[in-house]
Amino acid sequence: MAFVPYALTRPFLFGMDPEAAHELTLESIARFQNGPLQCLWSQTRVDDAVTVAGLRFPNRIGLAAGLDKNGRCIDGLGAMGFGFIEVGTVTPLGQPGNPKPRMFRLPDARALINRLGFNNEGLESFLANVQRARSFRRAGGILGLNIGKNAATPIERAVDDYLIGLAGVYPHADYVTVNISSPNTKNLRALQSDEALDGLLGALRQRRVELAEEHGRDVPMFLKIAPDLDERQIQVIAATLKAQRMDGVIATNTTIERAAVKGLPHAEEAGGLSGAPVLEASNRVIRALRSELGAGFPIIGVGGVLSGAEAQAKLAAGADLVQVYTGLIYRGPALVPECARALRQAATPSRR
Repeated sequence: MAFVPYALTRPFLFGMDPEAAHELTLESIARFQNGPLQCLWSQTRVDDAVTVAGLRFPNRIGLAAGLDKNGRCIDGLGAMGFGFIEVGTVTPLGQPGNPKPRMFRLPDARALINRLGFNNEGLESFLANVQRARSFRRAGGILGLNIGKNAATPIERAVDDYLIGLAGVYPHADYVTVNISSPNTKNLRALQSDEALDGLLGALRQRRVELAEEHGRDVPMFLKIAPDLDERQIQVIAATLKAQRMDGVIATNTTIERAAVKGLPHAEEAGGLSGAPVLEASNRVIRALRSELGAGFPIIGVGGVLSGAEAQAKLAAGADLVQVYTGLIYRGPALVPECARALRQAATPSRR
């Protein structure tokens, strides 16, 4: 258990602007990680090793991309008991993202809306931070690096940015995630269409073959998709994942739907909605993907996990691993071992 219960710090953080609270938290973790004060939030990691996409994960609960965009806090966040951590999204060049304010809490719905827009310091700074991390990976933790395109790059040149990102992160990643599903970069989700997706993944697949030979290791590659997909779109994506021999899929990113939060303060803010309201939409996509992809194709489930029971629901829908983000903001570090224990309890021998 963390030395300082989150219930004592949450009122202070929730009294601040959401993005200011986010930055203060990350700055504190970055400053104190790997030092004596890490005991304030560190927890024993639940042992529940499982092999997915050829990687041995210490347990099934991970941190979703977006919380630590610049990879500054890998060791500190890992001390919360995660089996895997995904950082980014990183773009080739640093960019400020969208104008502030761009993050909003909806406490009555246990949700967030953000339109950050891939704000990050760029690939060079990101990789320097990743290479400084040491304790999490030394203890067996799995690190995913999430890549995207710059806002200023025309959508018809998006492949160029992803190829730069892949080449940059490849030597340092346990797995790479291709993010084409953020609603906060103009036209990005158009890359989920059949022709565009096939072209992107085909180019990345070819480059990965070259990188594997160059570095002497094969790094799995995952695709992160949106929850706002209909049955036909999911079928197309599943077929493309198999045709391009992707190693897995992450379902899902934030949603642009607002029905579940209608009438609440900030509900009509532009951006992606995360937290409890996206749970069922995410699970629907996971179920459909599992039906299309069959047994054995790796799926990481994310969206709306604020308890161990909701983590178990991801496994029941067909996920192999589970990630959290907004749930961590509302529940604090205690959510991590709670989910890890619940997933260990729910896992069947066939999933190991």
